[in-house]
Amino acid sequence: MTKDTTVSTLSRRSMLSRASTLSRGSALPRRRGLRRLAGLSFVSFLPFVSFVTLVSSVPPTASACSSRRPSNDTHVRLAVGGQNQLVYLPTTLAQELGYYKEEGLDVELQDHAGGAKALQSLVGGSSDVVSGFYDHTIQMAAEGREFIAFVNMLRFPGLVLVTSPQSTAAVTKIEELKGRVAGVTAAGSSSQMLLTYMLQRHGLTVEDVSITPVGTAATAIAAVEHGKVDAAMMSDPAFTLIVTRNPGVRVLADLRTAAGVKEAFGADTYPSSVLYAKGEWIRENRETTAKLARAILRTLAWMHAHSAQEIANKTPKSARGEDDALYVSSLKNSMPMFSPDGTMDLKGAEAVKTLLAGSMEKVKSAEIDLSKTYTNEFIHGR
Repeated sequence: MTKDTTVSTLSRRSMLSRASTLSRGSALPRRRGLRRLAGLSFVSFLPFVSFVTLVSSVPPTASACSSRRPSNDTHVRLAVGGQNQLVYLPTTLAQELGYYKEEGLDVELQDHAGGAKALQSLVGGSSDVVSGFYDHTIQMAAEGREFIAFVNMLRFPGLVLVTSPQSTAAVTKIEELKGRVAGVTAAGSSSQMLLTYMLQRHGLTVEDVSITPVGTAATAIAAVEHGKVDAAMMSDPAFTLIVTRNPGVRVLADLRTAAGVKEAFGADTYPSSVLYAKGEWIRENRETTAKLARAILRTLAWMHAHSAQEIANKTPKSARGEDDALYVSSLKNSMPMFSPDGTMDLKGAEAVKTLLAGSMEKVKSAEIDLSKTYTNEFIHGR
């Protein structure tokens, strides 16, 4: 196994302070290039580029829910693309339910500000496994790197493209984002890739829209509510909070349901949050990989057998936020996106590759064997 990594803890107080500072800032300048506002970097992007070249080398932060203690269990460093997002909830919930421990695993959850940074930690060797979006494995395959998804948590992306309160009247459809500012969770993230594809599908190019990272949770909420962006890709519970406090905002695309995915992408399914690792690591740690997959499968089964309130009761306060009722509402709205059985299928993988090829030249021009980007081997022996 790889050596333990010492990680720093990012306090919730710091996040809220940053969001407060952002909310007092002036309107975001509508020009391309690097911009900084209240300590946040705002970047306008042209073509979608590689995760590895974009993400920063900021050290991962250890989850408050992953207390470290001496044990004889197998230690695994699991990087999460944002524990405050429901799309990654099964990863955290497996810890709270004790399923990792019951499988003989000592899982260290590393919380990152977006899937791109979680991927960077894996590429850099500071984590063993990532809880991130499946499309990462295809993008890495296009660069000749072997990354394999081994358990699927989401059958839909779980993101929502929503307008800011200030832009609701002017932006009634995706085409009307031309010349405006749209937010994504992080540079090089899956949210950026999904947005880029939807823009192209509606006749726009990446040059037509200024795309900027707004983070998740508090920073994303502040950016949307105060009009720093005209629209943003958001996940729950942040999205539900926005709608609750600003009922007039407009949803341009809802990727939490089968109908929404069909409308946005023309696909019936779109595998999203998965656990993935380097192929070499999986081959050298087959038993550990199987244990991780079982823990997530047990978590998914538990979630589908319990109410949103019961799930919320098991979710750490740091992940669900201050408003418990709002979190429960978010869960109710998002439950359809969670996979019932953890499996991947070729049709879903092809839908992801098709979407990627529409916005990334490296994927479009590469010869990629999709069967090597995922496996069901650890799902009930399949």
